Amino acid sequence: MSRLVVASIGPASSVQDGGRHGAQRYGLTVSGAMDRLSLAAANTLVGNAPFAAAVEIGPFGAVFTARDGAVRVAISGAPRNADVAGSPVAMDNSVTLKDGETLTLGFARGGAFTYLAIEGTIKGEPVFGSLAVNARAGLGSPYPRPLQAGDEFSVDAASGAPELRIELPKPVSGPIRVLLGPQDDEFDDANKALFLDSEWKISATSDRMGYRLEGPAIKHLHGHNIVSDGTVNGSIQVPGNGAPIALMMDRGTSGGYPKIATVITADVGRLAQTSAGTAFRFKAVSMAEAQDEAKKFAQLIRNLPDRLRTADSVALNIEALSDANVAGYAVSAVDAGTWQVTAEP
Repeated sequence: MSRLVVASIGPASSVQDGGRHGAQRYGLTVSGAMDRLSLAAANTLVGNAPFAAAVEIGPFGAVFTARDGAVRVAISGAPRNADVAGSPVAMDNSVTLKDGETLTLGFARGGAFTYLAIEGTIKGEPVFGSLAVNARAGLGSPYPRPLQAGDEFSVDAASGAPELRIELPKPVSGPIRVLLGPQDDEFDDANKALFLDSEWKISATSDRMGYRLEGPAIKHLHGHNIVSDGTVNGSIQVPGNGAPIALMMDRGTSGGYPKIATVITADVGRLAQTSAGTAFRFKAVSMAEAQDEAKKFAQLIRNLPDRLRTADSVALNIEALSDANVAGYAVSAVDAGTWQVTAEP
């Protein structure tokens, strides 16, 4: 066994997998990765099951060091600068850390979460079949809380397999797609139009439980209380102040505010990766379109192994470069003989 040690890490970083399913009837939330495609891509790069446990890294940077042997990892998700021993590492690639080497990840750019998968997966004791961390509930393994400096994972020694990259489709752009309801009848046509036609931004006070949306106030027809009923990932509740909240992976399993819309399955990860303060819109789609997009998303996850390619080598032979005449011959500005061309007779 080798170890991967967390040398430093920012907030909003924890162990996440595909989620804790089958216990919502007891009020136990699902949790799991905010961006399931990026989790699956990182795991596929190192030969793990797509929704195996990995490190979900929030917007700030992180540093990991291999100990007691080599460790093979992969990164996918929100782009950020990454390097091992000073050599750059591309996103959506695997890389092997030699004993003592450090992987340094910078701040996220154009997203919020990056996933670090470890070959052989993270070891821990499943809670209701999952290692996913829900810090509020004190659930998860091996650390039932956000990660911090000094934490370490016991991992399989690197296999020595060739490094891989994965070719993911271009990110979908445009509005976040939603199904109206299930309580859209609690809002009049003008307020439903206001919800769909307005620009929204995610508040900096948002977290894995819910994304607070900044924009116009949405008014209810009959008040903001309903008989509590079930929620799903992407449910958009409208509390009494009229400021919608998009429920995310650590949501409660039921709620008593009217839900004006629900983000479609295929776009929940897109919403999760929207940086705080970035303007976006919603677009209503039909049930048939939402189901079609969900099927396409599931097919993409299944076909990720077909998108693997051998990683391009970017290693440089510095000694060979120093001996090569890559810039031509040097000249001296004060010695015309080094640069003045004599015409042929």
